[in-house]
Amino acid sequence: MAMSKRILIVTGDGGESYETLYALHRFQEAGLDPVISAPAARPLHLVMHDFEPGWDTYVERPGYRADATLALDEVKVDDFHATLLIGGRAPEYLRNNDTLLQIVRTFHEQKKWIYSICHGVQILVAAGLVKGRDITCYEHVKCEVEQAGGRWIGEEAHLQDRIISGQTWQSHPDFYRLIFQNLDS
Repeated sequence: MAMSKRILIVTGDGGESYETLYALHRFQEAGLDPVISAPAARPLHLVMHDFEPGWDTYVERPGYRADATLALDEVKVDDFHATLLIGGRAPEYLRNNDTLLQIVRTFHEQKKWIYSICHGVQILVAAGLVKGRDITCYEHVKCEVEQAGGRWIGEEAHLQDRIISGQTWQSHPDFYRLIFQNLDS
């Protein structure tokens, strides 16, 4: 029996709960082997972001927990088919993790799939992977894409150069449609 494709899901404390669990369950449903990785292998404190009438930005509430089963410094890129960079607040500090930045660059150098949703683009920016590319992400971090030499595309999901990007958890239908249409290529 062929081994199922492993997908590295990267998040940490403050990561978006719905994005994390939806990815985990969607990949499992498809028969893939998703692995959650964070700075340390341990239970993570995730959050839920939502949009409330009258607010200029999203609100944040405690979310479901998820277990990171692999520390970032234990990741072997050769063991994975793709990586997914989850949004939420986690990318604010994960983008400063040199090990993670090298992991993402190695995925890119090996022409493996990179998926980024919402604030996950902050990791792509820090890794130097948005310059000259069309990328979508949460609209309030599009300035980071533009300042890094990328072009923000206002689509729910976008594919360019083996990078699939999505705006928010509300983009899941378009985002995962692109992922699964291209997973085997």
